[in-house]
Amino acid sequence: MSLASRGSITYSVTSSNWRSWFSVAFLVYMLLVAVGTIGDGFKLATAGHAVMLFDFASNPLIALIIGIVATALIQSSSTVTSIIVGMVAGGMPLSIAIPMAMGANVGTSLTSTIVSLGHMREGEEFKRAFSAATVHDSFNLLAVAILLPLELLFSPLERISGYFATYFRPGATAEVASFNPIGAMLKPATDTIATFSSFIPGIWGGIIMIVLGVALILFVVKSIGKILKKVMVGRALEIMHRTIGRGPVSGIGAGGIITVLVQSSSTTTALIVPMAGSGVFTLKQVYPFTLGGNLGTTITALIAAIAITGPLAVLALQIALVHLFFNLFAIILIYSIPFLRNIPVFIAEGLAILAQKNKIYVAAYIFGVFFVGPLSVIGFARLLGF
Repeated sequence: MSLASRGSITYSVTSSNWRSWFSVAFLVYMLLVAVGTIGDGFKLATAGHAVMLFDFASNPLIALIIGIVATALIQSSSTVTSIIVGMVAGGMPLSIAIPMAMGANVGTSLTSTIVSLGHMREGEEFKRAFSAATVHDSFNLLAVAILLPLELLFSPLERISGYFATYFRPGATAEVASFNPIGAMLKPATDTIATFSSFIPGIWGGIIMIVLGVALILFVVKSIGKILKKVMVGRALEIMHRTIGRGPVSGIGAGGIITVLVQSSSTTTALIVPMAGSGVFTLKQVYPFTLGGNLGTTITALIAAIAITGPLAVLALQIALVHLFFNLFAIILIYSIPFLRNIPVFIAEGLAILAQKNKIYVAAYIFGVFFVGPLSVIGFARLLGF
């Protein structure tokens, strides 16, 4: 083969790879647009009533459930925790705010579960994607099951966060919380979709946005999966594994950094699920990455707390620190103990097997964990006067 022929082949392969990676980047952008569209759709469909859920928080259990449902509806734990910070500054007791912040951690994992549906027709791919999505849910639920009773009995999070909060001086600063480059990039696309949906009256416009968002996710995830199988080989695969899959520490660090940059753990976990479904990463590699997402999302609430002034500003900072310490202690406690560390993996793998066998389990899981179950508890509590 002549040198000219070899050069032509090399150029063709390189050009093809660049086109493939450009396609991946564009599809990732569309995935983020889809996630944002679903969140905007929920807000429109609920006509802002999701935030009114906070008014029902009368005890720690109800507060926990409200945190779950509100975050599932708003599709942003960063937003919910920032709201909680503001409500604490307005007088909400920490005994109510702390469980609510824990609930926000659980509710935010709905997005990655929806993203996993893009692999639904692919059998083994769906099993990998669904387990990668639900390991996040399982860890957060286990963290709540362990740390909430401890908090109710001994108040360790309230005490430790209170100690550290006294060393900070919250005050008016530059509006750092408004810095969200990813949000600015997505705004033109999500606004365009919202404009078309605005022609449909009432909550139906929001429902249309949710349907469009889910449909776009299904299309994008399937397309990304096909491309990743072609490009994630050789050097590219090695670099990704060095960044995310090298070990738990690098995985947690990568997840945390990316979440701080995009200001959304939902987005971070939504990005990793297609890679897990395509076989780029294993469940045990995805697991610590999602935990890093939990840590990264606490930064937004901290920034929001620093911007608050007034006599209750220290309390607002304290609840933001509670969110940070809750995630930090959960990682230290659960992930450092082999028995506890394996529980979320075991649950996620079991759920994935059920989901692969019958898709009814998927619907039952999503609606049961994030909506019907929690709202039923709130309803019963209201009927019983709690």
